[in-house]
Amino acid sequence: QVQLVESGGGLVQPGGSLGLSCVASGSIVSISAMNWYRQAPGKERELVASAPSGGSTNYADSVKGRFTISRDNAKNTVYLQMNSLKPEDTAVYYCNADITGVLGTSKLDFEVWGQGTLVTVSS
Repeated sequence: QVQLVESGGGLVQPGGSLGLSCVASGSIVSISAMNWYRQAPGKERELVASAPSGGSTNYADSVKGRFTISRDNAKNTVYLQMNSLKPEDTAVYYCNADITGVLGTSKLDFEVWGQGTLVTVSS
């Protein structure tokens, strides 16, 4: 079984910064894409940033130039550094990853979600 555990959410004032972390654990063979999504109240979940295993990062237009996604493959960890935060960035942030893991004697591909961490941007 594989899982993702996020940390780092909280309350921050507009214009402030916050960093999120997400660690993958379990019987992991490899991790391809690692992503951050968010879901604001009353809205659909949206992709914020993605970090493929061997490609360039991608960002939603709404966060370009303010958010930075990075990975530490040795630690099976993905980060999201959020700067110049706005009230409209308030949401539950979810880590997501495509993971190849071991189940019994088989290798299986999983799409795994973290439990979510709340980010509130408010004065």
